[in-house]
Amino acid sequence: MTQAYDGPVIDPHHHLWDLSLQRHPWLQKARAAGEEIVFGSLAPILCDYGIGDYRADAAHQNVVATVHVEAGWSDEHPLEESRWLDGLDRTSGAAHRYIARVPLDGPDAMRLLEAEAENPNVVGIRDILSWHPEAAKSFAPRANRMSDPAWRAGLAEVTRLGLVFDLMLYPWQMGEALELVRAFPLTLFVLNHGGSPADRTEDGMALWRRGLRALGNEQNVRLKISDLVAYDNQWTLESLRPVIELCLDCFGPDRSMFASDFPVAGLHASFDEVYQVFRIVASQLSYDEQRALFFATANDTYRLGIAEPADIWGCHV
Repeated sequence: MTQAYDGPVIDPHHHLWDLSLQRHPWLQKARAAGEEIVFGSLAPILCDYGIGDYRADAAHQNVVATVHVEAGWSDEHPLEESRWLDGLDRTSGAAHRYIARVPLDGPDAMRLLEAEAENPNVVGIRDILSWHPEAAKSFAPRANRMSDPAWRAGLAEVTRLGLVFDLMLYPWQMGEALELVRAFPLTLFVLNHGGSPADRTEDGMALWRRGLRALGNEQNVRLKISDLVAYDNQWTLESLRPVIELCLDCFGPDRSMFASDFPVAGLHASFDEVYQVFRIVASQLSYDEQRALFFATANDTYRLGIAEPADIWGCHV
């Protein structure tokens, strides 16, 4: 019988925010208008979420380091999010490294990318591509950005600077994404949220499966298995299991990593519930494969340099 993984965990995808700074327009808009997005009502997370809140949520999972992913900071205040993170007490390992936000087709993209890359804590860039004709489900300003020469010029700069690109999109955009990753073989892409299987119809899931398998065949793409509950609000272990198993079949443990996406995933599950599902589904794998999913792939992908054994927070499952 395979030993269940009991080692250190790296969480490569979560967010922090202080709403008093008024730097997160999507959260401010939801608070003012009570609007819903693809995840449903945002009401439970329309409050500050700091390192202390994250540590409380993650307290039972032996998380020793995390990667903070940009949280929709206002375009009017570029570079501020990374500087804000730099000023936090990160000695616990939380927000050990950052994925920053730069609109790659923006007029100042090259300057901003160089400025972010000068910060040793910034290891990657995310410019969300998830476009949907329904505004409440769209996180991108327009469709087909991946084919835009100006946007691609920004991505080329990401690559030149040695940064990872976090790729967030919908399954119906995976064909365009496949062309992109083939056009940029030297770029390391990390597909977010298991490829966001938002359309739960039979046809929608079939489209997701085809697109995920195609992207999984490209060796410069890795996968974060995260916030699957956002697309399956009435989730059960058995509804999430085949989704996770397909992710692993397409990418393998050496190119996959489990991540929390807290506090957003907290709209539909607790931190412990999220990781309990991961642990149960992964228990069929070898110990080394489990270690890759919970620790090693993220450590390598984002160049975290975390050595084992490690127990920064002194918590064990």
